[in-house]
Amino acid sequence: MYYGFDMGGTKIELAVFDQALNQVWQKRVPTPKEDYHALLNTFRDLTAEADEKFNCQGKIGIGVPGIVNQAEGTVFTTNVPAAQYKPLIHDLANILQRPVKVENDANCFALSEAWDPEFKRYPTVLGLILGTGVGGGFIINGKVLSGKNGIAGEIGHMNLSVRASKLLGDTVPEITCGCGQTACFETYLSGPGFERIYAAFTGEKRSAIEIIQLYKQGETQAKQHVERYMSVLGMFMGQVVTVFDPDLVVIGGGLSQFEAIYQLLPEVLPQYLYGIATLPAIEKARYGDSGGARGAAFLNLID
Repeated sequence: MYYGFDMGGTKIELAVFDQALNQVWQKRVPTPKEDYHALLNTFRDLTAEADEKFNCQGKIGIGVPGIVNQAEGTVFTTNVPAAQYKPLIHDLANILQRPVKVENDANCFALSEAWDPEFKRYPTVLGLILGTGVGGGFIINGKVLSGKNGIAGEIGHMNLSVRASKLLGDTVPEITCGCGQTACFETYLSGPGFERIYAAFTGEKRSAIEIIQLYKQGETQAKQHVERYMSVLGMFMGQVVTVFDPDLVVIGGGLSQFEAIYQLLPEVLPQYLYGIATLPAIEKARYGDSGGARGAAFLNLID
């Protein structure tokens, strides 16, 4: 059996998969994000419950919201302060009495999508998350590309391009990103960034859901906003696709529910690509919120 944990700032989810990769059980509990020993015990208790339920010792993978230092067995995560810089991988392997694989949650999301039966035919997959932040994961031949420092896929922290800066002008002020830098693409393309650009140009504060509803109704300011946002997204994706050249881009996160993206991005993106490039396939994520735990479980399918 394969156990996939998705550790977030509010909940820890365990999803259990059989040998045919079918999900057979799932449970969520609150994350004890301020108490390290309580955090370890939560993993221990959930694992023990699954072991007893399925009469086995399942293989464990964990997705975490942060950067994983595989060499030191530590994680950098602001969402779960208790785990910050702690030897989480070593301690979990010790308390659970088995090997534990840990990866960034965006990488787990991308891995889950890359292992979808329909998507397995693509050698290279970029998982793009447009949610509270902007994250990414690169999958090559079914394996995660983590990078030397565990930061491969942190594409949201690329700096705003000159063309994007000219498009937004001084109307949208720079803000400091969670990484400590300014003008990261994440601060413009995330869900909050989507709302921030709209407010800057219209003087009205609206939620992303409200803006999208206005767009669907044909409201002029909303249509102009979406056109502007898609131009910035196209500039961003043009850089990412030029560097990674994926066969498939899978989009997840809250904004992935905005169906116009899948119509507009293929129209906008070509002008920002290398001249001879053809578009990758662009698809909506298949597994939604369950993708993190699913991908974490699948860490044990790869070397």
